[in-house]
Amino acid sequence: MSKATILDELAWRGLIHQSTAEDSLRHLLATPQPVYAGFDPTAASLHCGSLLPLMMLRRFQQFGHRPIALVGGATGMIGDPSGKSQERVLLSPDVLANNVEGMRTQMARFLDFDGPAPATLVNNLDWMGSWSYVDFLRDVGKNFPINVMLAKDSVRSRLEGDESGLSYTEFSYMLLQAYDFVHLHQQHGCTLQVGGSDQWGNITAGIDLARRMGGAHLHGLTCPLLLTSDGRKMGKTESGAVWLDANLTSPYAFYQYWVNVTDSDVLMCLRFLTEIDRDEYQSLEVAVAEEPHKRTAQKRLASWLTEFIHGPEGLLVAQRASAVLFGGEISDLSDQQLVEIFPDVPSTEVTRQQLEEGIGLCDGFFMTGLAQSKSQARRTVEGGGAYINNQRVESADYVVNANDLASETVIVLRSGKKKFALLRVIPGD
Repeated sequence: MSKATILDELAWRGLIHQSTAEDSLRHLLATPQPVYAGFDPTAASLHCGSLLPLMMLRRFQQFGHRPIALVGGATGMIGDPSGKSQERVLLSPDVLANNVEGMRTQMARFLDFDGPAPATLVNNLDWMGSWSYVDFLRDVGKNFPINVMLAKDSVRSRLEGDESGLSYTEFSYMLLQAYDFVHLHQQHGCTLQVGGSDQWGNITAGIDLARRMGGAHLHGLTCPLLLTSDGRKMGKTESGAVWLDANLTSPYAFYQYWVNVTDSDVLMCLRFLTEIDRDEYQSLEVAVAEEPHKRTAQKRLASWLTEFIHGPEGLLVAQRASAVLFGGEISDLSDQQLVEIFPDVPSTEVTRQQLEEGIGLCDGFFMTGLAQSKSQARRTVEGGGAYINNQRVESADYVVNANDLASETVIVLRSGKKKFALLRVIPGD
């Protein structure tokens, strides 16, 4: 039985959307090759939209190929028009430099920069920053037919769209990215570019430019976009993007996003974004079909990705915080984590002195709105439905005090199974 190749791996995961001639590409990849993907430095942190191309590079590296991660310090000043309905706000050089450095740090979690097939991180500003406009037009632009650009879907859709059209700046983006491929071929021997399916026009433009400038025969491969079953980009929430930086999206919030993926999307995410093997994937496929209520696949997806991005400690915190919603013990969590877990529950402020003097449990239930009266609160306690930090309290005369703090300033009260409220301690008398 022949040994599995990177193309076999990508194929069973559904990660091949478009490619140059498969036979030729398979022959090329029979030996280790430099492979590149580009990343747009629009923020100092990568987000969930970056997971797919990063995992693509990681998979190639695991099969012995050498990944090149290109950060678009130059092209990022312009903005890729692909898939966009309007022009982006242009970023300053200082902001871009900060963003590039942040991305550089995060990529080390995905790619091995020191192993037998070491990854390389490059910034296209390093070679484009020295070009003069005239030199670039003379040496590169003359090899790029305008009709080729006009035929690309990313350009045509904007030209045929609303009145905003396409600026000359954006129109030039394709030429700059195409030259990236030429440069990486000349300087790093790169023969393959990978990216999302919306990058196919830019990839083929680079292949054509390399052929015209030096007779090179390059290759391209795209994967499907990471979209929900109803066509929306994954990694977007009401509050914004899901970031890989724990300071922007906490491990708990990151875990919650993936554990709440729908049944119709979870299997795609498992194939596209994790490294679980085919046997485990098939068992999870059965679980989704036969026992969807257990959400086994979602829990596996969330735990795999959270541990991969935030480490075992981040996963532990996320799982412990998630268990709180189902009655798990509340301890060793921070104010920020508790507020994230309970973003919409009623909150009542008490002073440090009030807490030190003690607050009757029935008073606390009444103050926070968990009970309409103190007598109702007493009945709740006597009926076994009163909890502090998810621990049942059996005495209606219990006095809440500083020992009940679940974090620095928060005490969690609960009535019944799912009715929560917070006591927030503030400075003062």
